[in-house]
Amino acid sequence: MSSALSDPVTAAEALPVVTPASFLTLHYRMAAPATEGQPGEDIINTFKDKPATLSLGSGQLSPALEQRLLGLPEGTRATFDVPAGEAFGERNPELIQWVGRKLLNELGDPDEQYKPGDVVQFPTPDGMGQYAGAVQQVKEDGSALQFDFNHPLAGQAVVFEVHVIGVL
Repeated sequence: MSSALSDPVTAAEALPVVTPASFLTLHYRMAAPATEGQPGEDIINTFKDKPATLSLGSGQLSPALEQRLLGLPEGTRATFDVPAGEAFGERNPELIQWVGRKLLNELGDPDEQYKPGDVVQFPTPDGMGQYAGAVQQVKEDGSALQFDFNHPLAGQAVVFEVHVIGVL
């Protein structure tokens, strides 16, 4: 009677790792970079509540942030400093546009009163999704509103902290 011996597998080798098609459970925090030794302000922080679940490649995180997750084993905690413009692109002045009030009335509530800072959802041209724009200004006569369709973090550096809880 003979028995085959196999190489022992270390715990780290047995853990699943993040791949481009992974479904993840994780805590993550995005924040502005630290200044003068003080931590940056949180933009989103799931560490304070329930973890997030997301599917890589589905657009729930920017490609630059997803790229940093690839290859991380389950259980990993990591922090990444993401340079300005990399996480959410550079600011694009062409994405600041005027939208007529008539179109806004057709797409939503004609009685809605918009003010600078309001975020408005617009349907994509194919009607299958949505994108958002932030009101920058309203013409005095109310006939049009200027929207910024850039991501709110476009052109900014961010700190991306993660704790990969589960990988499927």
